Amino acid sequence: MNGDTVQIGLVLPDVMGTYGDGGNALVLRQRLRMRGYDADIVEITLDDPVPESLDIYTLGGAEDSAQRLATRHLQRHPGLQRAAEQGAPVLAICAAIQVLGHWYQTSEGERVDGVGMLDVTTAPQARRAIGEIVTDPVVPGLRAPLTGFENHRGGTTLGSAAQPLARVQAGRGVGNGVGDGAEGAVQGSVIGTYLHGPVLARNPELADHLLCQALGVDALEPLDLPDVAQLRRERLAFR
Repeated sequence: MNGDTVQIGLVLPDVMGTYGDGGNALVLRQRLRMRGYDADIVEITLDDPVPESLDIYTLGGAEDSAQRLATRHLQRHPGLQRAAEQGAPVLAICAAIQVLGHWYQTSEGERVDGVGMLDVTTAPQARRAIGEIVTDPVVPGLRAPLTGFENHRGGTTLGSAAQPLARVQAGRGVGNGVGDGAEGAVQGSVIGTYLHGPVLARNPELADHLLCQALGVDALEPLDLPDVAQLRRERLAFR
């Protein structure tokens, strides 16, 4: 932390902010402030090198051309990679999973080398996955179902160094390979998911899981937020 302030890196919102995933940084900041922590969002644009000193990082979704811009920037300024190597939690949404992987293929068939933070590869699928999705997490520390909205054509295949975030209970969930029932990718301190929403607004347990990692604590004081509970009830009713 910078003194007593938790710094949340919102990475490349100018090109990786198509689907409102910047809201994840807002959720993290608000949940910290409600518990008495000072917290700031640090926006990192294409004009900025990526600092390795922040406490937690979030990246959102984007279109093909924006993905290429983001990939080149992260390769040129590897602060995110160094931060993750030091254990800083990173949340990568949708196209950001592809950018952080070994390579991804665009809809035009171009193969683009990724950043290499996740042991995954991505290629377009014949049918777009779009709609509500509910999954059951399979990583330690998460118990509650994860809910979100998927909107992607990429099929992401995990290598041996990555594991799924969750297993699909309702929805397409072709995030990892084609129809294998898995969703998302987890490797070290990096969590990737195709769930929009923003995902942390829909899934407070996942938000607190990331915050515990950033703060180096085992648990955080629960928050009583009836509106969030109502949102979850409505979204989980989809299942």
